Amino acid sequence: MSGEDINAGTFYKVKKVVRYIRLYGFLRTCVKVKGQYHMKSIEGFTENKWTNKACKSPDSVNRCVAIIGCGYYPYSVIAFYMKSINKDFLRCTLDIDRPRARSLCFDYGGVYATDDLEVILADKQIKLVFIASNHSSHAEYAERCIKAGKHVHIEKPHVVSYEQLEVLTNAQKYSPDVKVFLGFNRPRSYLFSCLMETLKLQSGPSMINWFIVGHHLQDNHWYYDAKEGGRILGNLSHWSDLTLHLVGIKNAFPCEIIPATLPGSKSDYIVAINFADGSAAVISFSAKGQTSTGVRELLNLQKQDCLASLSNFEALTIDVGDFKKTYKPFYRDHGHRNNILNSYSAALSTSGTGESLEYIRSTARFFLAIRDAMATGEKIVITSE
Repeated sequence: MSGEDINAGTFYKVKKVVRYIRLYGFLRTCVKVKGQYHMKSIEGFTENKWTNKACKSPDSVNRCVAIIGCGYYPYSVIAFYMKSINKDFLRCTLDIDRPRARSLCFDYGGVYATDDLEVILADKQIKLVFIASNHSSHAEYAERCIKAGKHVHIEKPHVVSYEQLEVLTNAQKYSPDVKVFLGFNRPRSYLFSCLMETLKLQSGPSMINWFIVGHHLQDNHWYYDAKEGGRILGNLSHWSDLTLHLVGIKNAFPCEIIPATLPGSKSDYIVAINFADGSAAVISFSAKGQTSTGVRELLNLQKQDCLASLSNFEALTIDVGDFKKTYKPFYRDHGHRNNILNSYSAALSTSGTGESLEYIRSTARFFLAIRDAMATGEKIVITSE
């Protein structure tokens, strides 16, 4: 590699950091950069448990959270926001990649790291488990934690098959005191909340159009492993879930899913959905190259007299008759903070509630059916349960 190539690469990275400071703020950008180094950690441990001798107050009752899966997202998002309200939140980290488990535990002042789930299940001090491992492992980890009496926050997708959905929801049915939360963060963002408040005042069906540009992934990325569910479950499920929120579960089913993409496409999808109440949606997802500011997403929607446009969770414009208003928060807000902290506060509160069984089943049935329609190229109808 020439010196010019190195300089060009460094210049691009600096520009990206400056851009991210504007989008997310200085502290969030710093942890994003630090997360890249975390992913390259090489120092692990030899036994099934590593104790962090630098941990202060290891016996504190505040240390009631475990994190399963110690990749970039749990490091730079889950742990970051948890620490913002409780610097002593972390008790344990778990990952089959021991260096990452140790790195996250050490950097966030946790008590210990492990690669053995039994250690977490036996630890009575752990009340809430964040599950952010590979997609195919989410449901199994969640089921076992639920049966052990621990509240769980499951990152998307919470299941990758109908069989996993039955296992997960059965565990939830038979453990009514355990609260289950999902990692669909965008519904809790400020701008989406503003949009939903306006739509409540409108009646009738909606016309919904999503255009999303996702990250470009190499062909050997683990998302493409058949058991992991592909990008429809790993990425597009965000916007299928948002669409379900916009229409409402009570208005959604039965619905028909019509794919408009050739079978076998790995990253570029178009799907149309006709809902029971007459609403219709089109979701287009493209990942042909890298974008400079991460995922790009644009929503255009009409419901009765309301016209709305949501751009990258940076700006929302609403027109209702002669009324027009633009909402534009200082930083981009995808709802991560609100979603993560809601799980934490609700799990530890006697009055807090988790997600309903109806919602957990409905959003999963929806994204699983979209995946099946894309795989076969055939229309699929989701019936009411």
